[in-house]
Amino acid sequence: MKRLRETYENGERRPLPGYLLALGAYGVFTGALALVGKRTGARLPKRIGLGDTVLLTVATHKASRLLTKEAITSPLRAPFTRYEAPAGEAELVESVPEGGPKHAVGELLTCPFCAAVWIATGLSAGLVLAPRQTRLVSTVLAAVAGSDLLQLGYDRAKHITG
Repeated sequence: MKRLRETYENGERRPLPGYLLALGAYGVFTGALALVGKRTGARLPKRIGLGDTVLLTVATHKASRLLTKEAITSPLRAPFTRYEAPAGEAELVESVPEGGPKHAVGELLTCPFCAAVWIATGLSAGLVLAPRQTRLVSTVLAAVAGSDLLQLGYDRAKHITG
């Protein structure tokens, strides 16, 4: 294993054991969702409509930005990250510690692309297990994402005309 890590890392420290732990946790998460579905008798839909797909896409985007970048959720990331600087509208730049499980968790909590996989999985399972509640939560997240765009557009328009 040590030789494999040295060959793969190519002179950089990469938290492969932490990544394996994260992959294992994702497997447990998806397995638990499948077990809940089986125990409750939930049936997979034959297809997911375009409206639900778009709603889940926008909700996943907003939830991943909210979790990984916004200042308000920094207490959730603080045990695994270090504040560096503001990054624009209500977002932060944070660094993660070198190596180990804290590095892998820190990357997951600061990378919207990484977190999106988990969030999309949870929202998709929610669409099967509790569709009304999931659509409500997803609609709120989508509305906030739309509001964010309007806020940014408004600020930009003020600077252009002002």
